Amino acid sequence: MEELTDRLTDELIVKLAEKHSLSESEYVELIRGRDTDIGSRLAKLAVKTRKDIYSNDVFTRGLIEISNYCKNNCLYCGIRCGNHNAKRYRLTEEEILSCAAEGYELGFRTFVLQGGEDPYFSDDVLCGIVSRLKDAHPDCAVTLSMGERSRESYKRLFDAGADRYLLRHETADPVHYARLHPSEMSFENRMRCLYDLRDIGYQVGCGFMVGSPYQTPETLAKDLKFIEEFKPDMCGIGPYVPHHDTPFRDMPAGTVEETVYLLSIIRLIHPPVLLPATTAFGTIDPQGREKGIQAGANVVMPNLSPADVRKKYELYDNKICTGEESAQCRQCLDDRMRAIGYRLVVDRGDIKEL
Repeated sequence: MEELTDRLTDELIVKLAEKHSLSESEYVELIRGRDTDIGSRLAKLAVKTRKDIYSNDVFTRGLIEISNYCKNNCLYCGIRCGNHNAKRYRLTEEEILSCAAEGYELGFRTFVLQGGEDPYFSDDVLCGIVSRLKDAHPDCAVTLSMGERSRESYKRLFDAGADRYLLRHETADPVHYARLHPSEMSFENRMRCLYDLRDIGYQVGCGFMVGSPYQTPETLAKDLKFIEEFKPDMCGIGPYVPHHDTPFRDMPAGTVEETVYLLSIIRLIHPPVLLPATTAFGTIDPQGREKGIQAGANVVMPNLSPADVRKKYELYDNKICTGEESAQCRQCLDDRMRAIGYRLVVDRGDIKEL
């Protein structure tokens, strides 16, 4: 029976590498069959697939966490509006532009403005920031990660110069989505946002937490099928890490091992996708980001935010915010990438069309 299972799993890996597609039930089988040997085989195929497209290049994004105010009360998030212990902050327009100017000198050609759903950042305010950023650095890409907005809002921001938008779908299963979010948030609206962004012309990123509460192989299979069908330009996944001031404080964390396994699968599903080795990797494993790159990732996102606010943007416990996570230590990160055979490049890092 074990030999039959191994053979069937091998057949699934070959099919995925060749066809970039499996059925949901086949994804479930591949997820359930995870072990060290299968993970190693998937990683080798994923790395080869990535190198065929991007060689040994690793793209960097300068992350600027512009606000930890949020109107939402997501059950897993440390900056949820119901967390009255959070130390709130909001960067000014000049602070944001200063972070970008410093990042440009360090070699960053993509800036990611990330924040909670802070009503202060209206379309007028955010469009003004995006426009000034693009005027100051016309050779750079501006990525926004500011949550759910109306189609009209997304269009205004795109017209102001935003190139990309990151919005994790969190789960492609409506029932699972409802268990992670308050009742006023809906799976249907999250999906509406993603398809609006795609239709407007953004490079679009989705993603999910690995090991999130109530996640199952079946819900993960829905995530993989959604990624297969949506074909995002970027896909951010990372291990779920609990936060002590949320209802899920006692839930178990996700693992690096399962996350890199899924990273490799996503690379084989959509070969040109831009895959970050996220901060959460480095939070739960000192070598986490290297493991992500060695499983098929090709993006890292050092933090350009002012040092005095990095700790306050605490989506989960023990988030790293010093050392290599500091953009000023970009050289340290470059050294770490070179040690495993890769190099950071000064590039916008757009997705490559096959």
